[in-house]
Amino acid sequence: QVQLVESGGGLVQAGGSLTLSCAASGRAFSNYGMGWFRQTPGKERELLAAISWGGGNTHYADSVKGRFTISRDNAKNTVNLQMYSLKPEDTAVYYCAAARSISPFGNGLAIYGAQYDVWGQGTQVTVST
Repeated sequence: QVQLVESGGGLVQAGGSLTLSCAASGRAFSNYGMGWFRQTPGKERELLAAISWGGGNTHYADSVKGRFTISRDNAKNTVNLQMYSLKPEDTAVYYCAAARSISPFGNGLAIYGAQYDVWGQGTQVTVST
């Protein structure tokens, strides 16, 4: 059973940066597509960034493209989200997620929320003005 644990959230001023980390248990981490999501009250969970099993392919939402970078280290079973030029509207609970059933014949990216079947508990990011 894979488990995901996020860390690195906190309070940061607008324009600042923050790096979120997600540690995964289990041996099959390198077979999973991974993603970072965020959610604010009353809104649906939003996919921000996705990375393929080997890390060679990435996908970003328009809202964070050029400001956020997703990366993974399969030797350490971790996936990170580096966030730069943070804005107050980036305030949300951020979630790490795994897509375990990603096809081995595609690009390894899971770009739809329904593809993810394991979720972390979330970490709060607050960006102050």
